[in-house]
Amino acid sequence: MKRLLLSIWIVLTLPGCIFVLRQVSQHARKEGAPAPTVARNTGSVPPRVRTEVENIVKRGVPGVTAIAMKDGKLLFRLDVGQINSEAQYPVASASKWMTAALVMTVVDEGKLSLDEPIERVLPQFTGEAGQVTLRELLAQTSGEGSLKDLVDIGQDPRISLADSAAQIALRPLEDPPGRVFKYGGPGFQVAGALVEQVTGKRWSDLFEERVARPLGMSHTYWTHLPNRGVAAAQTRNPLLQGGVVTTAGDYMKFLTMLVQMGQFDGHRILTARSVATMETVQTLGKPMAYVPAGVTSPLQYALGNWCATWASDGRCELALSPGAYGTFPWIDRSSGVYGIFFMRGRLPKVADNLHSAMAAVITAY
Repeated sequence: MKRLLLSIWIVLTLPGCIFVLRQVSQHARKEGAPAPTVARNTGSVPPRVRTEVENIVKRGVPGVTAIAMKDGKLLFRLDVGQINSEAQYPVASASKWMTAALVMTVVDEGKLSLDEPIERVLPQFTGEAGQVTLRELLAQTSGEGSLKDLVDIGQDPRISLADSAAQIALRPLEDPPGRVFKYGGPGFQVAGALVEQVTGKRWSDLFEERVARPLGMSHTYWTHLPNRGVAAAQTRNPLLQGGVVTTAGDYMKFLTMLVQMGQFDGHRILTARSVATMETVQTLGKPMAYVPAGVTSPLQYALGNWCATWASDGRCELALSPGAYGTFPWIDRSSGVYGIFFMRGRLPKVADNLHSAMAAVITAY
């Protein structure tokens, strides 16, 4: 299991980020509140997976859903602890994969280019900042800083994404564009402003139209972290690096679309080329100047997701996009198996269990 002996975990443990996550938990929708259940499963669950998921619950996570699929078909679903079948949770950085996907739908139609300077659409970015590209925004190499600055997280949910980007444009770059990787900066908000500017539509409406509705993701919406009491419907500035609230089933529909190279149930969401681009390493040879605690070499970043292992041409073999609450979506391209561990807990506390469980799934199938 060469690719699975990983000591790499995507965790957000900064004090400021932990505060934000505590705040959002207070405002999660009532539908997401777990109901006591007994452990139940569909399909054949590898014994090691069941053991690790049960251990996660023993470590204090109220409940966990584990789902694995291959070729668009369910291998198993396991629910353990206090979690109902439609639990709706914030997924933190697992949102980044969805952000990149929506951006790429606009690239597919030719309204945006990954490699044009952003000043062509957002003239408030000038000088070196204006030369930043959409690719660099999604790869977190734009030079706009890192999660520790809490720039986008500190913004008002009620301003527009254009206003969000204007605030970001006033900040000096920390690094030359494209040179350095720093995780969690405000670049995803700028990408969202680009999308809204060229489409004339609000981010949440466009996501519903192009991703959620065709995939049947009826329990997914965007918010801000923290939402400061602002309802999702009134949120014009969703946190694009971490503001999705969804269910395990909805997220698996999204993963199935990616695994099927942009298609789902007769709908073409993305071109195969865009999916491949999203899963191509962008950071090789660049200093990984700021990464979440626990991330070590050789992990690299693509567009909106991490590459744990990759082929010689840079294509991800194992792609993943975990969030601080423990939600852990992944795609193993070599075997065709993909899945999610879905919960509301603390990723650092259960990272070893998730590692072991993912390895067991891929080994079994």
